[in-house]
Amino acid sequence: MELGEIVAERRIEGVAQDGSHFEVVIRFGAPRPDPLSSNGDWECPHQIVGLGDETVDAAFGADSLQALLLSVYAVRIKLAESDGTLDWLGMPELGLTVDPLLSTLTHPVPGTS
Repeated sequence: MELGEIVAERRIEGVAQDGSHFEVVIRFGAPRPDPLSSNGDWECPHQIVGLGDETVDAAFGADSLQALLLSVYAVRIKLAESDGTLDWLGMPELGLTVDPLLSTLTHPVPGTS
């Protein structure tokens, strides 16, 4: 599978068990219709570079947003299973989850107090 057009990329700092530093790059391709689906499903390719296996994988969904969200989730799970310590700006789960409470600290959600 090809990654295609890259729509998002993140560089993550890693520290191996021996203390050496390394970089991990995650890339997300643009969601696209799944060519094997007869139901109009979508796929979103992703790749992790710097942890060994650099194969392009994909997540699948009923529409482009679901495919993208599941692709981010799949990458988060793969990174959590890796050896060593990974960090991105000190964010829990490398900033790959969205916590609405964090964003409302500086930007209140309309209609809430």
